[in-house]
Amino acid sequence: MPNRLIHETSPYLQQHAHNPVDWYPWGEEALTKARTENKPILVSIGYSACHWCHVMERESFEKEQVAEVMNADFVCIKVDREERPDVDAIYMDSLQAMGTRGGWPLNVFLMPDAKPFYGVTYLPAQNWVQLLRSVKNAFENHHDDLVKSAEGFTSNMLIKESEKYDLYPGQERGEAAPSIDDLHEMFEKMKQHFDTEKGGMDRAPKFPMPSIYKFLLRYYALTQNPEALRHIELSLNRIALGGIYDHVGGGWARYSVDDEWFIPHFEKMLYDNGQLLSIYSEAYTLTKNELYKSRVYETIDWLEREMTSAEGGFYSALDADSEGVEGKFYIWTQSELKLILGDDFEWFSKLYNIRASGNWEHGYNHLHLVTLFPRGIPSNPSPSEGKGVTLSPSLIGSDRRTEGWGGIQYKNALQKLFIARESRIRPGLDDKILASWNGLMLKGLTDAYRAFGEEKFKTLALNNARFLKEKMTSNQQLWHNYKNGKATIVGFLEDYATVVDAYIGLYQATFQEEWLDEALKLTAYVVENFYDAEDELFYFTDSNAEDLIARKKEVFDNVIPASNSLMAQNLYWLGTIFDHGDYVKLADWMLLKMKRALLTDVQWVTNWAALYALRTQPTAEIAIVGKEADALRKELESRFVPNKIVVGTQTRSDLPLLQERTAKNDLTTIYVCFNKTCNLPVHTINDVWTQLNTLNG
Repeated sequence: MPNRLIHETSPYLQQHAHNPVDWYPWGEEALTKARTENKPILVSIGYSACHWCHVMERESFEKEQVAEVMNADFVCIKVDREERPDVDAIYMDSLQAMGTRGGWPLNVFLMPDAKPFYGVTYLPAQNWVQLLRSVKNAFENHHDDLVKSAEGFTSNMLIKESEKYDLYPGQERGEAAPSIDDLHEMFEKMKQHFDTEKGGMDRAPKFPMPSIYKFLLRYYALTQNPEALRHIELSLNRIALGGIYDHVGGGWARYSVDDEWFIPHFEKMLYDNGQLLSIYSEAYTLTKNELYKSRVYETIDWLEREMTSAEGGFYSALDADSEGVEGKFYIWTQSELKLILGDDFEWFSKLYNIRASGNWEHGYNHLHLVTLFPRGIPSNPSPSEGKGVTLSPSLIGSDRRTEGWGGIQYKNALQKLFIARESRIRPGLDDKILASWNGLMLKGLTDAYRAFGEEKFKTLALNNARFLKEKMTSNQQLWHNYKNGKATIVGFLEDYATVVDAYIGLYQATFQEEWLDEALKLTAYVVENFYDAEDELFYFTDSNAEDLIARKKEVFDNVIPASNSLMAQNLYWLGTIFDHGDYVKLADWMLLKMKRALLTDVQWVTNWAALYALRTQPTAEIAIVGKEADALRKELESRFVPNKIVVGTQTRSDLPLLQERTAKNDLTTIYVCFNKTCNLPVHTINDVWTQLNTLNG
C-alpha cells in the first residue's frame, strides 16, 4: 500500500511512495504529529538523479525490518532538495556546522520543533539501523543534551550573513571603485589552483563550475592576459572532449569522478547544461573554435529531443542509473561496438582507445577524448599513449556549418551508436519543471542565439519564456515548480534571479520589450519581498512563504551562482537600461560588501568577480534604431564584448536608452554611449568597433 508521497508531484518523492517507511512530505501535518507525539523527526533529503540516494533506498528504505524501526520511533519526512532548496539549505548548513562533510542523501535528525541535533549522509543498512537505535536512546535518555545541541546549531543559523562572513566593506557608499589591479590580484590567486595539464581546478572530482569561466572570459576581455585565455581554452576543450560530455547524444553530465574529465557521475542536470551553453557560446565568439559550436548545437538538440515538455518548459534531469546500474545507458563493450560500427570500428576504436577489457571497468568502454583532431574523414589514426589520438585531415568539402567539428565519417559513426542506444532502457527522467533551472537554460539559449543566429534557438527560447510567463507567474510572483498543470511552491530568490537574467538576455536577442517589462516587475517584487535592509542583501525565501527555523541568504557562488550575485548583476543591468540609479547603487554596494571575499579566495565568488570585472570600466550602451536593427544586432554579436547593453527598435521606443533616438537619413543608426556620454551616431558595425576600441585604448 503506498504512503502519503503517492500524492506528490515530485518524481523523487513518488519513487519512495511504495516504500514501507511511513513517509510524510515536508509540511504542517508531519511537524504537528512530531510535536503532538513528542517524537524526533528524521528528514531525509535527496533528488531523483542522485545515485547514492537510490542505493540507500534499495538497501534501507525498501526493507521492512528497517522501516519498522523508522516508523516506530520517528516521524519520517522525505524532501526533494530541488523542490525545497530552502529546507535543504537549512539542514545542510546544520550538518556542516556539526563538522560533517555535506552531500546527498542528507539525513538529519530534528527535535519535535524542527531544530536539528544530528545528521549523516549515506550509511549502509546495518549502520543505519544502529544509528536509529542510538538516536532513539539519546532522545529518551539524554533529552536535555539534545535540546541544548539543537539550540546551538539553530542559533548559528540565525546569525546574519554579513556578520558570519565578515561582509563589511570598510568604505562608505560610492568609495573604492572596482579596479583592474584588484582583478589581477584575483586572477593571480585563482591561478594558483589551476590544473594546467588537464584544465579546470586542481582537485577531483572535477565539476565544470561555469562561473569560473564566465569570470575568466571577462577578465581576458579587459586585460588580454594570455594565461587567462590559455586556461579558458584548455579547460573548455577538455570539458568538451572528455567523458563528462555525451559524445553520442549531446549534453554534459554533472561532474567527473576523476581528475581527467573521463568518467562522469552520469546524471545530466538542466542547470549545468544551461550555463555551459552560455559559456561555450561566449567562448566561440572569442575563439571561433568549431568544437564549441558543435557542442552547443548538439546539446540544444538533446534539450529539444529529451528535455522539453509539450508546453515549452524544460525538465530537470536524467538519472545516472538505468536497470539499477550507474551509466549503463552510456557505456559499451568492444563486441557491441564492432557489431554496430562495422567498417568504422578500426579507426573509431583507436580514436577512443576501445579495449576488449574495457577502458573503464567490468569490460566496459566509455567515450572520451583528450586532444583536438582536424576536421574531415579520419585516415590511419594511431593511439597517443592510450589517452587520445591525432587524426590526419582529409578533404571532403568546406561546409563548416553542416560538417562542423570532427567530419562527416566521424559524425556518421556516432549516429550509428545513437540509433543503437535508442533501443536500450533509458535512465529515469525527472520531469518536474523548476523556474530557476529553466531560467538558466533560457539564458543559455539566448546566448546561443546571439552567438550563432540559429532561428531554432530563438524559437525554443521564446516558447520557454512564454511558458514561464503564462504558467509559472501569477500577479508578478513566480512559482518554483510545475508539473501536471500545477504549480505549488512559492518562488525562491534563485527563481527570480535566473528568470530576470534570462529575460534581460532575451530582450537583447529579440528587442521584444515585454521581456524587459517582465524583468522589471519581477525585480520590483524581489526588492519588496526578499530584501533585508539591515543586512543589505536578499533573503533566499519570500516574506510571504512558509516560516522555517531560519531565513537564509545565498552569497557564495557554487556550481549554480549565488542568487544574491545574480540579483546584483540584474540590478546593475536593469538600473542601466531604465536609468534607475538606486538599482545601480544597490548592486555596487552589494559588490563592495563582497570585496574582502573576492580578494581572499575568489574561487567561491566567481560570479561576483564577473560583475566586478564589468564595473572596472564604463558599460557600452548601444542603441540601434531603424529597419535593419536586427541585422546589425546580429553583426554586432559576432565578437565577444561582454560589457555592453544592446537596445533596439525599428521605429521608436520609450526606453530611456532609445528616447529621442531616430534613424538618420532613413539609414539604420547606431548610438554608442558610456556613462551618459555619447559618441557621434554611426551606420556600420565597423564604426562601432572603432568607438568601442577607443574606450579600451
